[in-house]
Amino acid sequence: MTASAPTDLVGTMPSDAPRLTSLAHGGGCGCKIAPGVLQGLLATLPGQILPPELIVDASTADDAAVYRLNDDQALVATTDFFMPIVDDPFDFGRIAATNALSDIYAMGGRPILALAIVGMPIDSLPPDAIRRVLEGGQSACAAAGIPVAGGHSIDSREPIYGLVALGLVHPDHVLRNSSARPGDLLVLGKPLGIGVYSAALKKGALGEEAYRRMIDSTTCLNTPGGDLAALDGVHAVTDVTGFGLLGHLLEICRGSRVSADIRFGDLPFFPDTHELAQAGHTTGASTRNWASYGAEVRLPAGWTDEQEAIRRKLMTDPQTSGGLLVACAAERVGAVLDIFRRHGHDSARVIGRLEGQPGDGPVEVRVT
Repeated sequence: MTASAPTDLVGTMPSDAPRLTSLAHGGGCGCKIAPGVLQGLLATLPGQILPPELIVDASTADDAAVYRLNDDQALVATTDFFMPIVDDPFDFGRIAATNALSDIYAMGGRPILALAIVGMPIDSLPPDAIRRVLEGGQSACAAAGIPVAGGHSIDSREPIYGLVALGLVHPDHVLRNSSARPGDLLVLGKPLGIGVYSAALKKGALGEEAYRRMIDSTTCLNTPGGDLAALDGVHAVTDVTGFGLLGHLLEICRGSRVSADIRFGDLPFFPDTHELAQAGHTTGASTRNWASYGAEVRLPAGWTDEQEAIRRKLMTDPQTSGGLLVACAAERVGAVLDIFRRHGHDSARVIGRLEGQPGDGPVEVRVT
């Protein structure tokens, strides 16, 4: 059975509400501005005065800003929002909030509160549908143990929801994306393929079991981050979202001046991801992602043209509320995997290794 939105999962959706995804030109983290375009925009901004208390800023494309409050506490601040990736309003709210909170966990922090960011087409969506989006966001925040303490809303042409998320972390335990070391192993906490699933969902080609799998993953909080921050040998962490696995791995590589070796066969994917991609269920974001950073990726010469085309899309597939990507000392990888499993992330696995980058040459990701 296939369905654009499995009926037993959308029973709370108002009967007169249009499909949420029909009101937006994109969905989830696939809405992100392409990394190459974003880098160009940011490069033209004038310099800022950065206080010494700001210990993580935008210079390394990290997941959140971190501001030292005192010797024992630093404030982690982030914002994240997007257009619907699913049609059920409650699930949309849950996914968007879980995705926003992920940035706090990726820095090693503990969320303390959130503010809602709401843009809704008031003339197109009934109030009950909008209310369900907000309830979904509150549900995810409740699972994280925090309140939605306020927010801001506008009347917009496309539905938008997300959070400003604030958290706390010890200044000595901040997890950055720029402190990986040569020899580190790479661990990925969730399977890949959310962009492919979302593309199939829009075309009514995603079965109910796959839809449930998609919701379970995108609403699973990245809570391992806090325990990873306290573990010696964890050197760098980020979360894999709209720029795809390769894009966020390259952020670690650039910030840390290392290169990466990953094996395609070791990458975890949701069931049927390859088949759905081969059937044409991929996103425009994956193409934009490759155009932005493909020059920094080395692919095997032995792949056929068809294999390369599909696998490239899978590795650049935009992940909404994706998993944590961890760079850790090889001798600590067992402890890292134990933390993931203790938090219910049973799909976590080693996907590659980092190597030193001599001189000032460009970093790269090598795929075998």
